[in-house]
Amino acid sequence: MKIRVLRIINRLVIGGPAYNVSYLTKYLEPEFETILLSGPKEESEVDSDFIPRQMGIEPMYIKDMQKSLTKPWKDVKAYKEIKKVIEDFKPHIVHTHASKSGFIGRLVAIDCKVPIILHTFHGHYFHSYFHPIKTKTLLTIERILSSKTEGIIAISPEQFKDLSEVYKVDKPSKIYEIPLGFDLDRFTIHQDEKRKEFRKEFGLKDDDVAIAIIGRMVPIKNHSLFNNAIPAILATLPKNVKFFYIGDGELRNDIENELRTLNVPFTTEIEKDNSKPVIFTSWRKDMEVVYAGLDIVALTSFNEGTPVSIIEAQAAKKAVICTEVGGLNYVVDNNETAILIPSNDLNALVENLKLLIQDKAKRTEMGEKGWLFVQSKFSYKRLVSDMRSLYLKLLQEKGIEI
Repeated sequence: MKIRVLRIINRLVIGGPAYNVSYLTKYLEPEFETILLSGPKEESEVDSDFIPRQMGIEPMYIKDMQKSLTKPWKDVKAYKEIKKVIEDFKPHIVHTHASKSGFIGRLVAIDCKVPIILHTFHGHYFHSYFHPIKTKTLLTIERILSSKTEGIIAISPEQFKDLSEVYKVDKPSKIYEIPLGFDLDRFTIHQDEKRKEFRKEFGLKDDDVAIAIIGRMVPIKNHSLFNNAIPAILATLPKNVKFFYIGDGELRNDIENELRTLNVPFTTEIEKDNSKPVIFTSWRKDMEVVYAGLDIVALTSFNEGTPVSIIEAQAAKKAVICTEVGGLNYVVDNNETAILIPSNDLNALVENLKLLIQDKAKRTEMGEKGWLFVQSKFSYKRLVSDMRSLYLKLLQEKGIEI
């Protein structure tokens, strides 16, 4: 008998969760039959349903499952749509990923008495996201939902500690640590050709140092720290440094306006004036090409779970600098594959970026160590194996046989 799994995610946008639900949907076959259910992307986000589709997976969409917490009537509609899917598919396992799908999906699964209900935290919102009162309310809801399900999954040791000890979402015996997994080999193939392609597109010379911040432009990512580092670097170093903003989001206009205030010239994916020191590309689907063309990848977030850009950057053998928050200590090897700096520390960011810009040998050494570090830790094959073992354990405990 095939075990039926209903996998639910907030929305399919470029990032670790989209890749991971796709890998699990695809590679848990043939023992497990999976339906992948998703909400729609937001206007500022790039659609990444190409990720599951290139694996032969056709997602189902729940149009009313949206990120907003201010439209409860949409949540009610989404609840009813998911319930219909569960009644038709009759899953043995409902596995939700990320916040909104975890809230609605688990409620429906509990109501429908699904035998096994799991939830993966892809990061969490228990600090640096909302007002303390809202955070406390959401934490109470999480504790209630977790008490009525078979378990929750943490994607790093730091997150496991947060969920079990700091915020006490559930008891440690019901929290399973399963890191994310990725197809990292694609970042190592034909690197020289890809590097030439990217650098030709943006008019970069061989000795130009390309530095990028990658991801959603939202408050938690603290792009302002990166913004403020740029004029300090441009004022003291030769003019062979280029800064890239790869991604987009709700704060795009604010980030551009802050650069104007700082008197930093920039160009966009529409203007394409590559003579400027700062270049906005918006979202890119050819990230293998992007990473190949870069030299340094930065992350300035206030909080992170398992940031995909940092794992991918190391796989592509790039030097990394990031704030020491959330799960970053687990994702990098400090001072070996990356430089970790205190949160929101502008001086530390500027000085360490200068160090990496001026020391090509150090960048190369960090890149080589980075690939060795991530290839053993973040493979999608390991992810699938770990999840299969957990599913089989829980199925056995429930007396359900494959």
